Amino acid sequence: MKVILQQDVKGQGKKGQLIEASDGYARNFLLPRKLAVAATAENLNTMKQQEKARLAQEAAERAAAMAIAEQLKGCMVKIPAKAGGAGKLFGSVTSKEVSDALKAQCGIDIAKTKIVLTDPIKAFGTYQLKCKLGYEISGTINVVVTEA
Repeated sequence: MKVILQQDVKGQGKKGQLIEASDGYARNFLLPRKLAVAATAENLNTMKQQEKARLAQEAAERAAAMAIAEQLKGCMVKIPAKAGGAGKLFGSVTSKEVSDALKAQCGIDIAKTKIVLTDPIKAFGTYQLKCKLGYEISGTINVVVTEA
């Protein structure tokens, strides 16, 4: 019996996949638990439309990530911070502060979890931070830490 999986099923396949399952397994396990639906013409059309919509959404998200990466190239973020002697900061500049400053100064909203901060920023200066935007697209944020 051919069925379309509604959820990932271990040993069978992933969600949205068309598989061939034995009649008893499909009728007694997959269908009652709503893990799959029978592969009728209507359900096959629905599956194809959902796949097409998913691909279109993925393409739109990829294009948005590319646009944000382009915007980041021309943006310089200035972050004022208090410091003690020898240019050392009290505390450090975090990815949340960079994200908030980026939103306030350039109008680009990037989650703090997407900003890669290898070492904490603990001194004045210019830094280039990587930003993972998804779909293997990354951008560079130019950050200048100045004295408050």
